[in-house]
Amino acid sequence: MIINKNISQASTLPGKFYSSNEYFDKSKKIFENTWQFIIDDFILKQKPSAFPFYYSENFIDEPLVLINNTNEEINCFSNVCTHRGNILVEKQCSLKSNLLCRYHGRKFSLNGKCTFMPKFEDVTDFPCKSDDLTKIPSSKWRQFIFSSLNPKYSLDVFLNEMQKRIGWMPIEEFKYSPTLSRDYHVKANWALYCDNYLEGFHIPFVHEDLSKHFKYDDYTVETFPFSSLQLGIGKSPENCFKLPKSSIDYGRNVLAYYFWVFPNMMFNFYPWGLSINIVKPISVNFTKVEFKSYVWDDSKLSKGAGSDLDKVEKEDEEIVELVQKGVASRYYDKGRFSPSMEQGVHHFHRLISKFI
Repeated sequence: MIINKNISQASTLPGKFYSSNEYFDKSKKIFENTWQFIIDDFILKQKPSAFPFYYSENFIDEPLVLINNTNEEINCFSNVCTHRGNILVEKQCSLKSNLLCRYHGRKFSLNGKCTFMPKFEDVTDFPCKSDDLTKIPSSKWRQFIFSSLNPKYSLDVFLNEMQKRIGWMPIEEFKYSPTLSRDYHVKANWALYCDNYLEGFHIPFVHEDLSKHFKYDDYTVETFPFSSLQLGIGKSPENCFKLPKSSIDYGRNVLAYYFWVFPNMMFNFYPWGLSINIVKPISVNFTKVEFKSYVWDDSKLSKGAGSDLDKVEKEDEEIVELVQKGVASRYYDKGRFSPSMEQGVHHFHRLISKFI
């Protein structure tokens, strides 16, 4: 499944990638070797505290736990007791001085070390390294925490270009909004949902109201090693970013920065704040998309390109679900890319090919 690096000669991923369980299972390798958005650090402000989660629930159900210890270090560990496999932390909680397994009383320090086990006095070489909790790679960008089971590259490599471009924003001051955050369930393959996000080609055809905001001919796509940027340019300065002179985009009417981070994360920056969309595979043709909203300026929520995300999402869902049915057709194999409009999709397909 090789994607030609020359977009004018390349063909898309085959339809079977989106419709076969074989390729869906192979996709797990992509997620195991990259990074996943977990949570923002606000949920772990109390120290010590713990936040249990599954790495990619319903897809890669690996039980993990974030621990904020007494030194305000946030680490990630396996959430499985090394004695008989019990889940250690069952819900978000504050901690005392250790983790205690409620099955047989094994204790772990907040750094994952096994410190005590009742009735183990006669066990030789106890505790040893295998009795400790496995530490899982985790990293932080601004207030956001990420984890990976087996990262091939550091988180910085994935987020570098985004930090350079929008690092001037006071992102740590953005406030999480539960009322603007929600989950969507899409009857389509996770990668197909990403394909749709990664091009503005469809905007005038699928999003009539949204397209009114954009100067379509100035809509640009930039690709980086493990991310890409779609830059939405407005027809006038109204409802656009007030950019600092230090910004590479200073003097342009930027309505939105649409950053995609491989394989399944979308960071959408608007003058009102940030919408993070995490695309979570559930089955070969069913996907959960989590929208997490962080508000910077609530006076701008009803204005511009980011004013009605729910409507845009439902329009996207409708078309993507139709495409899911189409790519499963016996008469569909592969498509071709528009060199001027589908650079982001081509880039995504090449990364999938590389990681699988």
